[in-house]
Amino acid sequence: MLMLTRLAVYCGSASGNDPAFTAATRELGQAMAAADIGLVYGGGRLGLMGVVADTMLAAGGRAHGVIPEALVPHEVAHIGLDTLETVADMHQRKARMTELADAFICLPGGIGTLDELFEGWTGQALGYHAKPLCLLNVGGFWDGLVSFIDQLVADGFLSPARRAQLLVASDAADALEQVSATLAAANPGVTW
Repeated sequence: MLMLTRLAVYCGSASGNDPAFTAATRELGQAMAAADIGLVYGGGRLGLMGVVADTMLAAGGRAHGVIPEALVPHEVAHIGLDTLETVADMHQRKARMTELADAFICLPGGIGTLDELFEGWTGQALGYHAKPLCLLNVGGFWDGLVSFIDQLVADGFLSPARRAQLLVASDAADALEQVSATLAAANPGVTW
């Protein structure tokens, strides 16, 4: 099975109302650090973004942040990372994160997380990259979105093959296993 070297984690700059979101974020950070998978994320210190970075660092993992210039003066940048890269805007942030990562996992989040998810999935659909995307479905957080996406298939706007590209996992171990297996299937005989 291919070994992931860097995983992009998309998640909220808020923590949300359910403590399970924070717990699942810590679980993912600990699992990534234990497996020596580096973190690529949005570079923030607040919300779930801060939790995943702090967890990775506390567990001896590597954390690489990519943050737009406009957010740095608002003191939301995480200054304790291994690397904090500043880019001009959100478009460059997403492009850079895609370039750096082997795969993507989406934790709960808001409009920014959805933007990252759909841009990543569209890039995969258009052949710009072949990196797997997985929703970490903490407490059913993504159920409504998955149901809507399944409705897009039923209504003829999305093919079943395209739908199958969006992985859905119940916990961190499941998410890491699914993205690793998808990478292995797409790249037989290749090691990272």
